[in-house]
Amino acid sequence: MIFVTVGTHEQPFNRLVESMDKWAATHHDEEVFIQTGYTTYEPKHCRFAKFLTREEMIENMKEARIVVTHGGPCCYTDVLRSGKVPIVVPRRKKLGEQIDDHQLEIGRQFARQYKNILLIEDVDKIGDAIAQYDELTKGMDLTAGLDNNAVFCETFSEIIDTLLK
Repeated sequence: MIFVTVGTHEQPFNRLVESMDKWAATHHDEEVFIQTGYTTYEPKHCRFAKFLTREEMIENMKEARIVVTHGGPCCYTDVLRSGKVPIVVPRRKKLGEQIDDHQLEIGRQFARQYKNILLIEDVDKIGDAIAQYDELTKGMDLTAGLDNNAVFCETFSEIIDTLLK
């Protein structure tokens, strides 16, 4: 199964939902389930639900072979924690999907720094990412960028030690 989530932001994300529905129409061998949120487009070739509980979201992430998500960092880090490399499609301001391009900016930085998400800026390339998923994700570190708490604590301790000397 491919699980797609657009999150709970109040602006529609028709571009991603339509793209995945179009993909599902020609790939009957793979079930697609989409959490559509406030999207106004209703999928014709996929199972879908507007909203899911957090527990249902996590369960779908764990059960899916591939997870496609909007560009909210909390969502794609949840995907990484579920043991998958997310295909991330950021919402775009110029397309009326978000109030600014923070999802794109954070996604680019995360992809550059941690190298464990597949950032898709052009929805027409989602099919390629799905087709090459196993090869593209081979060897990616699913933990990179997830727990900086230990690094923070060590750095903070060093600063305190320096101040106390």
